Amino acid sequence: MRKFLLVTAALVALADPAMAADLRARPVYKAPPAPPPVQFTWTGCSVGGHVGGLWARKDWSDRSISFVPGQPIPSFGQSFGGHDADGWLGGVQAGCDYQLGGGIVIGIQGDYSWTDAKGSNVNLVAPFITDQTRIKSLATVTGRLGYAWERFLGYVKGGGAWERDEYAITTATSVDTAAETRRGWTIGVGGEYAFTNSLSGFAEYNYYDFRSRDLTFTTTPLGSFIANIKETKSVARAGLNVRFGGWAAPAAAK
Repeated sequence: MRKFLLVTAALVALADPAMAADLRARPVYKAPPAPPPVQFTWTGCSVGGHVGGLWARKDWSDRSISFVPGQPIPSFGQSFGGHDADGWLGGVQAGCDYQLGGGIVIGIQGDYSWTDAKGSNVNLVAPFITDQTRIKSLATVTGRLGYAWERFLGYVKGGGAWERDEYAITTATSVDTAAETRRGWTIGVGGEYAFTNSLSGFAEYNYYDFRSRDLTFTTTPLGSFIANIKETKSVARAGLNVRFGGWAAPAAAK
């Protein structure tokens, strides 16, 4: 028994250095580095819809030499009066954005809105006539410049605008109509928030100036005449965008 114990101790003594050397030779396992956190980016494109309110001001003035050919009247250049054409609007929009370093975002957007805003006033020169306006649609193509705080984007925008207008001059017994597609410019300010990587909501205010344009009415009770119509407009709207493209990027790529 004593001999067995001595042999066992000798074997353990011989094996211990070999085991220690084997452990030292094995590579130490290290956990892989954590991936960089994902940072939301506004780079990408979007489509969506919107609703809002429209407030337009239409000012009419006389641009005719006469209501009746060959009979000059002293009202040339005088105001026919003006009216507000207010109503709701709804439409669609699409655009693309690119986020630069430091949170700066540039983009371009187009939108189209349907509306049925109406207004009218009694003509100041010929009180038996009522001047009427009906705005049918509104479209814009704008660029925007903004700054992003993670998922919130504040921005300003500006560009070209177009609208479809219908006009009527009415009396107790007759109606004369005219229509035009009017162009102008717009500038606005707004904010957009990304609820998820693919859905965002926005609210904005836009000012429009459609300047002055002459419009000829040919079958009025007073004969053919030209009215100069000047328009400015305000639009407040809110909507949703479905976003796709470069939704998110590693923070290191910022």
